[in-house]
Amino acid sequence: MTVFVVIVGVVAVLALLGMVHRWLWVRLVRDTTRPGGPARRAGTVLAFALPLLSLAALLAGRAGAPFWFQRLVAWPGFMWLAVLLYLTLAMLVAEPVRRVWLRRTGRNAAAAAGPDPAGVPAGPSGTPAPAAGAPAAAPVREPAPTHEPAPRPGPGSAAPAAAEARAGQRAEALAAPAGEGAGAPGPAAVAGGVTRRVFVARTLGGAAVAAAGVTVGTGTYGVLRGPRIKRVQVPLARLPRAAHGFRIAVVSDVHLGPVLGRAHTQRIVDTVNRTQPDLIAVVGDLVDGNVHDLGPAAEPLRALRSRHGSFFVTGNHEYFSGAQQWVDHVRELGLTPLENARRELPHFDLAGVNDVQGEKEGNGPDFQAALGDRDRSRASVLLAHQPVVIHDAVRHGVDLQLSGHTHGGQLWPGNYLAELANPTVAGLERYGDTQLYVSRGAGAWGPPVRVGAPSDITVVELASYHT
Repeated sequence: MTVFVVIVGVVAVLALLGMVHRWLWVRLVRDTTRPGGPARRAGTVLAFALPLLSLAALLAGRAGAPFWFQRLVAWPGFMWLAVLLYLTLAMLVAEPVRRVWLRRTGRNAAAAAGPDPAGVPAGPSGTPAPAAGAPAAAPVREPAPTHEPAPRPGPGSAAPAAAEARAGQRAEALAAPAGEGAGAPGPAAVAGGVTRRVFVARTLGGAAVAAAGVTVGTGTYGVLRGPRIKRVQVPLARLPRAAHGFRIAVVSDVHLGPVLGRAHTQRIVDTVNRTQPDLIAVVGDLVDGNVHDLGPAAEPLRALRSRHGSFFVTGNHEYFSGAQQWVDHVRELGLTPLENARRELPHFDLAGVNDVQGEKEGNGPDFQAALGDRDRSRASVLLAHQPVVIHDAVRHGVDLQLSGHTHGGQLWPGNYLAELANPTVAGLERYGDTQLYVSRGAGAWGPPVRVGAPSDITVVELASYHT
């Protein structure tokens, strides 16, 4: 049954993506280009190629494709997903504007043109016939003919040309999609032979493309620039005075993979070390891939420096490529994995639990093993990748839980979806006697883009009530 639901969900998502791409092709390619022209052909090719690249980027890693192929499809495929989101939102905003614009310009064109002489019945001598019930107009005496009678209209004269133009406009109006510009004459040429309908489509389409491009470009720069430092003070009731001001650098969701590599790791290490923390906590989703491919990208982690060491807990993405290989590898890099385990530091207990994704391998979070036999008179800090385990932390008397996983939504309006699945999306909140801090993360999953959820490395400063 579960497999059937997953299949139905995948089919529904693919069908929705297909409809969105079809709609964007109509508005951005068909409505703005000439049939058979090079622009129409290029746009049609992209409408098929870009979604296929996105599917390849999403599936290549899970399918075990060579890492060089993953890197080849990752940038264009993932970037198109971000562009697609904001291009679709921009075009949804443009759609009512387009309809109003066409309707108003259609009415203005109709008013400017006036009644069509071709549609008014002619009276004697070619004059318009009077309306029914109206008094007959006084006869008008025709002027005497001159010595040279006016020439009859020839094949190249203006009258047949005007009639032909009107016929072309009527034919173009009949060919237009139903419901657009209803009641208006055919689209008038506004410049260089471009019809009103094409002009509107090009203007709004160009604005939407520009808006999506600026949004995604700015969000990409924010990720590649590296995370900013965020500082938060958290008072703990059981923290002794001697530990007041203890600083924990929280690093989450780095997502090393085919897009973010060694240079990104180095930026993170340099940023963390500048804060001179007492302890470093890497709270999951460090990688998207195996050690063979991403070991070199993780190598700069050896340079992390703090007074009480660096600690690591697994995230859900570690289990997609084999969590145990990464647990072993980060230990080689100088980090201490906390696999449902606890360390008694001089003034408080530091515990860590495996991610809930490990339950599928029989290696999920075990709060009893990590916290069951501890001295509850001591303050405790728990490292757990996903915020959803906060209720287990409350039951075990944890003072502070440090988590990631949500990315703060990463791409607006994704934060609203993240709120549906997580008790806290970003920041510090209290649950009973336990406080939960959720980092937005230091990297990005999928598109290396963040909009409305800037990446961060948080320095959590513990405060004592006994100062």
